[in-house]
Amino acid sequence: MKKLILPLILFFFLVLEGVAIDLLPPILVVGDYMMAPHWVLVFLALITIFYDKKDTYIAVVYAIVFGFLIDIVYTEILGVYMFTYAVVIYLIHSLMKVLQSNFYVTLAVVIGGLIASDVFIHFVYTVIGIAEISWKNYFTVRLLPSLLANILFLLIIYPILVKLLVKWSKEEYSD
Repeated sequence: MKKLILPLILFFFLVLEGVAIDLLPPILVVGDYMMAPHWVLVFLALITIFYDKKDTYIAVVYAIVFGFLIDIVYTEILGVYMFTYAVVIYLIHSLMKVLQSNFYVTLAVVIGGLIASDVFIHFVYTVIGIAEISWKNYFTVRLLPSLLANILFLLIIYPILVKLLVKWSKEEYSD
């Protein structure tokens, strides 16, 4: 049963991403700004930082699986989120081999991962012709609001889930 906890939490966040706009207060949703919740990516980064060890790649496997699920459920092009999430989580995993696991490093790494993934996804959609917003407008109308919303999400789940991830990691890898 313990092996199912992480995928169930990821699945829960996957479902919540679809209704995130409906959950937000109307004052935040109205207007020209577009927020893209990347809650699965934020939790995958926490798994990478606080659960995975240097020689395990559980979060990368989950990134591939749940990125593909996001592609299937929420997007028109298969593989964009799967590839992006897997590469970003792999890069975070590589960075964490030399960085310490604390709040400030987590915040910086998650911000970098969110920016990298959102910019790459927008780049792919621009090349394909799906996204037709200029890069200048993209940064102010989509990237900045998305980044702020996802940082807020990180600040909410960090105190709750980090302790659990560290505990589950010790239980999993102590044998």
